[in-house]
Amino acid sequence: MKLTATFRIAVRALLRNKMRSILTMLGIIIGVGAVIAMVGIGNGAKARVEAQIATLGKNMILIFAGSSTSSGAKGGLGAAGTMKVPDAFSILREVPGVTMVSPEIRSGAQVAAGNQNWSTLVLGESEDYFEMRQWEIVAGAAFSDQDVRSANKVAVIGNTVAHQIYGDNDPVGQIIRVRNIPFVITGLLKPKGNSFGGADQDDVLIIPYTTAMKRLTGATVLRGICAQAADDADITLLQEQIAALLRQRHNIQPGHEDDFSVHSQQDIAEMATAQSKTMLYLLVAVAIVSLVVGGIGIMNIMLVSVTERTREIGIRMAVGAHGRDILLQFLIEAVTLSSIGGLVGIGAGFGTTQIISNIAGWPTNVPSVYVVASFAFSAAVGVFFGLYPAKKAAALDPIDALRYE
Repeated sequence: MKLTATFRIAVRALLRNKMRSILTMLGIIIGVGAVIAMVGIGNGAKARVEAQIATLGKNMILIFAGSSTSSGAKGGLGAAGTMKVPDAFSILREVPGVTMVSPEIRSGAQVAAGNQNWSTLVLGESEDYFEMRQWEIVAGAAFSDQDVRSANKVAVIGNTVAHQIYGDNDPVGQIIRVRNIPFVITGLLKPKGNSFGGADQDDVLIIPYTTAMKRLTGATVLRGICAQAADDADITLLQEQIAALLRQRHNIQPGHEDDFSVHSQQDIAEMATAQSKTMLYLLVAVAIVSLVVGGIGIMNIMLVSVTERTREIGIRMAVGAHGRDILLQFLIEAVTLSSIGGLVGIGAGFGTTQIISNIAGWPTNVPSVYVVASFAFSAAVGVFFGLYPAKKAAALDPIDALRYE
């Protein structure tokens, strides 16, 4: 029998029970749709994290104080440690490939101007910090090297703080009180949005680190050091060299734990995406299980169909159909169900990603290889789970099939 005739017979058989065919495809539709949606959302989340990591600057290496164990207590990143200002400038002098550094002091503080006040993050940084972070000043200017050396009471303000304190007015040149200490605002930062951790990067006030240490916090140790590597530098090698230098300066003996932690932007991106990758893999696994369940549903329905159409199979064999024709017919029915389910699932997956993209404002991206793989897998499910019912139908004895009631 010709393949086209067999295909027409198979499609006609499926159309006789439209609702049953639709319900049978449902598992495949859900499985393929879930795979497409999860891949699109996962890639979109990854792209968003990468974009947020990029706001840190270019070729950044972040050295955090802490991560040491003292009397059984682990400090953790940013904990008070032994890192001091000379450590930062020794990195700049002694590690080839490091082009700029900024000692960092962090402190939360209440800031106020007039009758407005706001609780924000105050960062003490060097004059190079803005260039390292590639953070544009949209009004005014950054503080200078002279401001840092003299510990002047000057500040560069983030967009969120500016809006909360000054509204739509220009903050440049205004006086803002930080813990009741007056600072002159020299510049307004361009908005950067949220960081990969969800924090508002624009909710910040940046002052010279010397000012933060001498006039604001009284701190003698740093919370961290920001360093920038040259474009052609080996980041991994620089991390190792920085770690070796700090171990030497801090007199950390071999076998003892570091009292600092060195991370690159790539390290931070990997840490940020590790959890989302795990969740993505879990959801894709669930989607694959759904596809398998859908395949089992196809097998179940095809076995029921063989039983219901036993007499029809006997008549076809009696008028000249071969076992391979019967096998091909039922196999075509199974593959048709799974393939149509796969196509509908792909459309449902793309629709879901678009809806989530519109609601959450996330970019979504589904590589074509995943679309092809999803459709191929759904067709393979039809072949795998449809083969046994097709073989069972092809193996029927024509005489017994004709006698079947």
